[in-house]
Amino acid sequence: MTEQLLHFIWQFQYFNTNSLYTEQGEVLQILSVGQYNTHQGPDFSEAKIIIDGITLVGNIELHINASDWHKHQHSKDKNYANIILHVIWNNDQPVNDTFGKPLPTLVLQPLVAKVLLQRYQELMYQNTTTIVCKNYLPALSSIGWMSWKERLAMERLEIKATRVLHLYEQSNYHWDEVFWWMLASNFGIKVNAECFEGIAKTISVNILAKHKHQIHQLEALLLGQAGLLNGNFTEDYPVMLQREYKLYQRKYSIPKAVQTPVFLRMRPAASPTIRLAQLAMLVHNSSHLFSKVKDLQNINDIRILLNVSANDYWNYHYKFDELTEFKSKNLGTQMIDNIIINTIVPIVFAYGWHHKEEGYKDKAIQWLQLLPPELNNITKSWKQLNINNHSAFDSQSLLHLTNQYCTTKKCLQCAVGNKLMKF
Repeated sequence: MTEQLLHFIWQFQYFNTNSLYTEQGEVLQILSVGQYNTHQGPDFSEAKIIIDGITLVGNIELHINASDWHKHQHSKDKNYANIILHVIWNNDQPVNDTFGKPLPTLVLQPLVAKVLLQRYQELMYQNTTTIVCKNYLPALSSIGWMSWKERLAMERLEIKATRVLHLYEQSNYHWDEVFWWMLASNFGIKVNAECFEGIAKTISVNILAKHKHQIHQLEALLLGQAGLLNGNFTEDYPVMLQREYKLYQRKYSIPKAVQTPVFLRMRPAASPTIRLAQLAMLVHNSSHLFSKVKDLQNINDIRILLNVSANDYWNYHYKFDELTEFKSKNLGTQMIDNIIINTIVPIVFAYGWHHKEEGYKDKAIQWLQLLPPELNNITKSWKQLNINNHSAFDSQSLLHLTNQYCTTKKCLQCAVGNKLMKF
């Protein structure tokens, strides 16, 4: 038995509630289990019970062992002066309240079905990496899954929005700057996200605006800050970028970026040089990008805005001084959708959340519902278990479910786990 499970059993009354008696032999009736308290103080507040015909309203404390009351020194804590019921698993010691009177006590152990405990053990200690409930799925009805996915997607959006607002504070409350940082991070994908964000933070949107009409100057700034313009080049283009970078690095006193990008085990089309060149082209083609994005309604208009290709030099290169056959280095549909999911949706949602404008939040959610689902090992695992993954809204909820509930085994906080524990 764990305290988490004990709280769960009490909160959802997963025990036999017929003919209840306290350890003192008093008739007990539960009208309300109370509000679960995750902060300091009793475990449940504002509970309502009847003991021997007397209605009591107050707090309820739960312990595995009755003696934990003394171990935690609750008798000396004024926060525990209004305990109307002590709910325990093992009654190993008599307990008095803060006034020295026997504390009304309910022992749950004989009231809980053994099959519930067995199911909990099965979920907690199953030897699997992620989806511990896979043998019981789908468990929820289609409507149940729809409701649970909506909550999961909202949780994920709010977590992302919280990070956006943290960046907003860092930027001295400048939405365009935040968008630039997030966009650059997204172009770095997972491997180089931190590196690209660090580069963006050294080159302000004001500097970008001064050079947006000259693609080679933008490339020089980005590639130079990435440390990719060091060395002795033989081709004219990188030599020119190197010269431009040194000029503007001195002019603006741009600090050196902390990290350099990683090339190892990356597809050539997703190499840091190509991604930075594409990012430069996006800046070159657009002005007031965040304002445009947040005011767009049609998701296809966003796709058009993001549909850029690196300049002609990169059609024949993946790296400097290494000539290749022609291949247009366009951003690609999958990458464009990835940017919408991981940058545009979170920042538009955060903008609406911050300004209390529901229209922006609703629009961000609608975009997720219109985008195709993300396909990766996590979403494929759920698909194999017949859990639908029809849109990016679905895939984002399943990613959140896996990362925030399954891998940490928060089955008792999960709608699926809750359903499986109910007998």
